[in-house]
Amino acid sequence: MHEMNSTTGVREFRLLGFPTLNGYKLPFFSIILCMYWMAFCENLLIILLVSTSQRLRSPIYFFLGHLALSDIILITIVVPKMLDVIIREGSVISYVGCLTQSYLYGGTVSAECFLLTVMSYDRYLAICKPLHYVSMMSVQLRYSLVVFSWLLSFMLMIISFVLLCDLDFCGPNVINHFFCDYAPLLELSCSDTTVPEIEMIFICFPIVLLPFLLIVISYVHIFITIFRIPSISGRQKTFSTCSSHLVVVSIYYGSILIIYMVPNAGNSLMVNKFLSLVYIVVTPLLNPVVYSLRNKEIQASVMKYIRIYCSQ
Repeated sequence: MHEMNSTTGVREFRLLGFPTLNGYKLPFFSIILCMYWMAFCENLLIILLVSTSQRLRSPIYFFLGHLALSDIILITIVVPKMLDVIIREGSVISYVGCLTQSYLYGGTVSAECFLLTVMSYDRYLAICKPLHYVSMMSVQLRYSLVVFSWLLSFMLMIISFVLLCDLDFCGPNVINHFFCDYAPLLELSCSDTTVPEIEMIFICFPIVLLPFLLIVISYVHIFITIFRIPSISGRQKTFSTCSSHLVVVSIYYGSILIIYMVPNAGNSLMVNKFLSLVYIVVTPLLNPVVYSLRNKEIQASVMKYIRIYCSQ
């Protein structure tokens, strides 16, 4: 880390948050706080159910548990500080804290991209290779896929983190966002940011574009298989096994692709902030609901624990 950052340079950053909503900060704060606790509790419930229920032993629930874990980590990295930013109409974060938040955020978002890809591969095997599904999606493979998703995510983010630490920040130190995203930090640096900007473009390929491409390919094969099913009821039943995952992927990747893959595209900072809210707060809130609405096994597991609790 440069001497400038530890002595004479920027020691903290100021997060602006949502200046246009400062007049409504109390209701906005209340809404975000409520969404945070609901998302936290919902995803914690999914983890507990997957970990303890005998009904939820299939691979898809194992992956869903890790998706819930990534959602909890993501909202916990960003939302508590965002609430402070909202209520104070802007808040400071230390240089080290800002870079740490950026790294953890990037690693968790990347892990979620990989986990959604793994889940699409699981649905592909279950629908397109049903006779070989159990043998192909072995316990060893599912653990390997999950470990690979987590490790690769944070290893890739180390490159961005090192490049970010190598930059000088001489001022200004105001970030027009509610968290320390990578791109706004680059804009504040007084160093040459050519290499980090190029790295940011290239790293989007293995983290965003390649997983998205693999998901699309998986669902092309899934839809082809579904359309070959002769009965309408058979098609509907088979499609229902992957419809929840498809909804989650659409919401999550839709907002990420618009923010990070479309170069500015005329999007205002306010639009980008609210799109960020979608995959940081709204998606973790909706994921457990989407997966539980039409899933009888999850509903049955929840009802079982409710009956046990009520009988005590």
